[in-house]
Amino acid sequence: MSESRKPSVLFVCVHNAGRSQMAAAFLTHLAGDRIAVWSAGSAPADTINPAVVEAMAEVGIDIAAETPKVLTSEAVQASDVVITMGCGDACPVFPGKTYLDWKLDDPAGQGVAAVRPIRDDIRTRVQNLINEVTQGHRA
Repeated sequence: MSESRKPSVLFVCVHNAGRSQMAAAFLTHLAGDRIAVWSAGSAPADTINPAVVEAMAEVGIDIAAETPKVLTSEAVQASDVVITMGCGDACPVFPGKTYLDWKLDDPAGQGVAAVRPIRDDIRTRVQNLINEVTQGHRA
């Protein structure tokens, strides 16, 4: 990872409509411009899960305008850290990247009450990730 640019993180889940969107939104919100953030899905949905949008709005983060994006090899290659959330073998693996797999419940088909604990778990993981990524990127 080059010291002349900021670190980058890619969050990947199957539909890019829930977990990866929440993680990307939290990282963007909490890290500001210190970390480049992307999210994608191996089989993207048409829209973001409405319960996820509502759960994030409850904590002051608006993701209503986000759209699911397709996972590409280029996105993985451009990222320093790739965090998967149940995408299975669909995520391409490249040497020199850091890969983490976060075991999280899938919010698909769930109401906002079921999404809240997933959201809160993701926020905690993202807060820890910020420390790991920014400390590892200092000269």
